[in-house]
Amino acid sequence: MNLKIGIDVGGTFTDFFYVRKGQAPVIHKVLSTPEDPSLAVVRGLEELAKIGDSPLSASEFIASIETIVHGTTVTTNTTLTRTGAKSGLITTQGVRDALEMRRGIREEQYNNRYTNVEPLVPRYLRIGVEGRLDRNGQEITPLNLDEVRQAIELFKEESVEAVSICFMNAFANPEHEQQAAELVRKELPNAYLSVSTDLLPSIRFYERVSTTALNSYVGPKLDWYLNQLKDRLQKAGFSGLLLIMQSNGGVMTPELARKSAAQTLLSGPSSGPGAGLVYAKIHGQSKCIVVDMGGTSFEAALVVDSPIVANSGKIDRHHLALPMLDIHTIGAGGGSIGWIDKGGLLRMGPQSAGADPGPACYQKAGTSGAGGRLPTTTDANLILGFLNPDFFAGGQIRLDMDAARKAVEEHIAKPLGMDIERAAAGMYRIACTNMAQGVREISIKRGFDPREFPLVVAGGAGPIHSCLICDELEIPFQIIPRESSILCAVGMLMSDIKHDFIRTFVARLENLDWEKLESLVAEMEDNGRRLLSDEGIPEEQQENVIKFDCRYLKQYHEVSFPVPREAFRMRDLEQIIKAFHAEHNRLYGYTLEAEGAAIEIINVRVQAIGQTEKPQPHEETTGTADPSEALKGKRQIYVFENENFEEIPVFDGHRLRSGHRISGPAMIEQITTAIFVSKAFDCLCDPYGSLALFRKGSED
Repeated sequence: MNLKIGIDVGGTFTDFFYVRKGQAPVIHKVLSTPEDPSLAVVRGLEELAKIGDSPLSASEFIASIETIVHGTTVTTNTTLTRTGAKSGLITTQGVRDALEMRRGIREEQYNNRYTNVEPLVPRYLRIGVEGRLDRNGQEITPLNLDEVRQAIELFKEESVEAVSICFMNAFANPEHEQQAAELVRKELPNAYLSVSTDLLPSIRFYERVSTTALNSYVGPKLDWYLNQLKDRLQKAGFSGLLLIMQSNGGVMTPELARKSAAQTLLSGPSSGPGAGLVYAKIHGQSKCIVVDMGGTSFEAALVVDSPIVANSGKIDRHHLALPMLDIHTIGAGGGSIGWIDKGGLLRMGPQSAGADPGPACYQKAGTSGAGGRLPTTTDANLILGFLNPDFFAGGQIRLDMDAARKAVEEHIAKPLGMDIERAAAGMYRIACTNMAQGVREISIKRGFDPREFPLVVAGGAGPIHSCLICDELEIPFQIIPRESSILCAVGMLMSDIKHDFIRTFVARLENLDWEKLESLVAEMEDNGRRLLSDEGIPEEQQENVIKFDCRYLKQYHEVSFPVPREAFRMRDLEQIIKAFHAEHNRLYGYTLEAEGAAIEIINVRVQAIGQTEKPQPHEETTGTADPSEALKGKRQIYVFENENFEEIPVFDGHRLRSGHRISGPAMIEQITTAIFVSKAFDCLCDPYGSLALFRKGSED
C-alpha cells in the first residue's frame, strides 16, 4: 500500500498524518498518555484503521505501514520536569565544577539574586581523576585508571544509572576518554554511557561537558520509551521502517537515537518550520514565520529560504552544543492556566493542565483525565464561543460549559471584580500577547520585520488566536494549512535523514594545512556515507554539506556558514572568505572586510543527508467564490474589535473548496481545529485546501 505515517507526540495530543499514493491524506488526533506515550501511538493507529471507505482491522492496517516517522517530547519533558536518570560524571581533576561555574557569566547580568541552574549531576557524583592532555592532544599526565575504578565503585554504591565521561582537551585526542569508557562498560554494563568525543569532539570544555551530561541524563528515559514503542508496534504487527525526528530537522534510526538521546531534545517541533515553508512556497513566498500552538506550549521559528539551524542552544537553561533548529518555545498552549499574581495582575501560563487533568471543561468529557479545576486558555475559548461544546474533536469529546464558567468565575472573575465573559476575554488577550512576544523574540530582536513575513499557523489551538497575534504584530497575511493542527506530523514525512559531524581545526584561513583539513572532511564524509548506506539510502540520494565555523581574529563567537563544494575542492580561499563575510553581515549587520581583518577557522562540520521520498500536496476540488454550501449556521461569538458578542456565520472547514471566500468575522470548524477569522481579515481557500487570510484591503 506504500503507506507512510508521521506521528508527533505532544504534551496534550498525539498527532497522526498518513499518506498513500493517489489518495487524499488523512489527519487524526488522540489524547496523549504521559505515563507511557507509546500507548497513545498504538491507540491512534488502531483508530486510523477504521477511517475511510474501506476500513481494515487494526492488525491489517498496521502491517501495511511502510514507514513511521516519529517525533517525541520524552527527552524534552524529562529535562523540564527533572525526572532524568541519576547520573555520574568522570572528568579531569580540578574542573568538576565546570557544570556549575559554566562560562562564569551570569545569565541576567544585573540581577544579583539570580542563581545558576542546578546541575544535572550532583557535585558528589562529579569525580575528577588524574590525567591531562595539552591543547594539541599530547599527553602531559597519564590517565590514573585506579581513580577511574574508584569513581566506578562510588557509582555502584549510589546506584547510578548513567555515566558521562568528559576530559579536558579530549577533542584533540580521545585516548583517555576511551580508556575510561572501556572500564565503565566492563564494571557498569547496565549503565547508560556518554563519551564526549563520541558525541561532540569539539573545542570548548563547558559546552562539551554540559552536552554530554544532558545526553546521559535523558538517555535512559528515551531508551525505555523506544523499547516500549518498538515492542508495542511489533506486537501490533508493524514490521516497516521506524525513524526518529531529531533536533536538526532530520531523522535517524532508533539505534542512533539511543546513543545520542540529546539530539531528540527538540524532536517534535523541529519538523514544523520545513513544513511551513512548503505551504508558504505555494503562495510564492520563500520566507515565513511558523508558529505552533498546542495544548502545552507555543513554538515560533523564522524561516528564510530554509529553516535556520543553530549550532547550540539551551534546554531549561542547560547548554546543548548540538545542531538544532532555531525554535523559540514558551509555555502558552490551550492548557495554559490563568492565575492572579501577587500584584493582582492576570497571568496566563507557563503552567499547563496538559492532557491530565486537562482544562476544566474536560470534567465531563469522558477523556482519560477527569478535567482540572483551574481555568485555562481552552476554557476561555469555550466561553467566548470559539469552541463548539458539541463539536470538539469532531464531537468525540463534549466540553462542559458550566465547568469552564465556574473555574473562570472562581479563580479570575471574582478576584478581579468582573463578569465571566470579560475575564475570559482578558485571558484570551493575554495569551495572544504572550505568543506575539514569542514571535518578536525570533524576528524583531534578530533584525527582521515580522510584517514582511507571512505567518504560517499550526497547532490545534493556533488558528483560534492567530488573527489577534497578527493584529499585535501588524502582519497582513497568514496561511493556515489544511493540516494545520498536525503540521509537525506532516513535516516529519518531508524530512530527510541527517547526520552531523564536527572536528575542531584551529588555524588562520591564510595558513590552512589543506591536506590535514581535507583528511578530516574525508573522514567525516566516509562516516556519513556508511551510516546512510546502513540505513538503506542509495548512493545517488546521498549528499554531504561542508560548513566552517570561522571568526575574525580575537572575536569570541564564531559564525557557521556552508562552504561551496567546488570552492573546497579547488581550495578557493577567496570564495570561502567571501561566504564568511556575507554570513557575518547577515547575522550582525557589518563586516571587517575593508579593514582586511584576519579570519580563523575553529571547527569544520559535515552534514550527511539522505534524501527521502516526500508526499506531494493534494489538490482540492475547485468551487466558486460563494462558500454558502459550507455554511453550518450562526452562533454568538466574541468579536474583539467591538468588544462584544455577535452572531456570526460558522462554516464547515471540510466542505470548503478552492476559490471559496469568507469575509470576517466568521468561524471555520474542522474536526481537529477551529479557525477564527476576525473582523479585520478575509479568507480565501487555496487549491490545496489551505486557508489564506488577508488583512482587508491588503490583498494584491
